Amino acid sequence: MDILAWIIFGLLVGVIANAIDPSTARGGLLGSIVLGVIGALVGGFLGNLLFGIDVTGFNVSSFIVAILGALLVLYIGRALSRR
Repeated sequence: MDILAWIIFGLLVGVIANAIDPSTARGGLLGSIVLGVIGALVGGFLGNLLFGIDVTGFNVSSFIVAILGALLVLYIGRALSRR
């Protein structure tokens, strides 16, 4: 059940990140899931590293951190693709 929860969480985060920055929206449903899961991992890692916050579980703060991480992943991907 944990994997299914991560997939749904990743889908929600990926869709919201793509809605905020629609210029990079590619990959469809699977791309949104992957973006959301990677964004959650990046956001959680950076939040813990920079601010010392431990964002665990599925709550509002982890959702916001995941969206910010997904937007960072989109920005880095766009910067690397322009080179």
